[in-house]
Amino acid sequence: MLTTTVLTAALTDAPHALLAGGPLPALGPDFLNAENLIESFGTAALIGIVAVVFIETGLLFPFLPGDSLLFTAGALVAQDSLQLNIWVLCLLLFVAAFVGDQVAYAIGRKLGPKVFNRPDSRFFKQKYIDQTYAYFDKYGGRTIIVARFVPFVRTYAPVAAGVGKMSYRHFVSFNVIGALLWGVGVTLLGYWLGNFPFIKNNIEALLVLIVGVSVVPVFVELWRARRKERTGETVEGRDTDYDEPVERAAVEREVFGRATTTPVAGQAGTEVVEDPSDAGTARPER
Repeated sequence: MLTTTVLTAALTDAPHALLAGGPLPALGPDFLNAENLIESFGTAALIGIVAVVFIETGLLFPFLPGDSLLFTAGALVAQDSLQLNIWVLCLLLFVAAFVGDQVAYAIGRKLGPKVFNRPDSRFFKQKYIDQTYAYFDKYGGRTIIVARFVPFVRTYAPVAAGVGKMSYRHFVSFNVIGALLWGVGVTLLGYWLGNFPFIKNNIEALLVLIVGVSVVPVFVELWRARRKERTGETVEGRDTDYDEPVERAAVEREVFGRATTTPVAGQAGTEVVEDPSDAGTARPER
């Protein structure tokens, strides 16, 4: 409820600030505001932007601006407010996005399901893992691409792929496409819009657009969560279809078509076992 209130207030105040020539409202702390974050990097802006993308995608820290950071960086380069070569920026962002997911996959592959077997904390929520498995159940391996544009899911999707032992070859293929569409595509979109005469002369208007675009996925997920609560599909924010190890293992088996993680009777942990029904067969990944 608080999140919805803050986002609504920010979007409501933005047009008034724009018309009055005043500063635009920030969504939360300064480090969540893409423009403020880039400005804080100073002459190390290129390193800072690339580092943020890597940290969000590779080090399991989802509370950083992703889409808005890429979009804003591209727009500021077009405005000459950021003295960077757009193609160098795009190349490094592609590398950061690609390597980030590779690291996250390796973490999931190495640590297994225990990486998700921990209680909720300030920076980790089990409901985000439920949401990630719901995307895998719906989109299969393509989730690695789709998740790039969904906050929180883009952080945990490659980890879940590693936990479920998704074919490395398939993962890399999806990762290349996702990093290209997201890391390069969103940045170039900001750069392209930043070159329009109207936008060049009214950068504040572009920033209002960035605020609007960046919170759309949040509103969509809030709406979905409310709908599921009303229909009984979620309990206390947890998706009842994906909140148990057995249910997540079923998704891994269906999507990745290989050994999956299932609970061991009488133990709190989990182990990797082969599905007997798959003996001697290799099911294709979705």
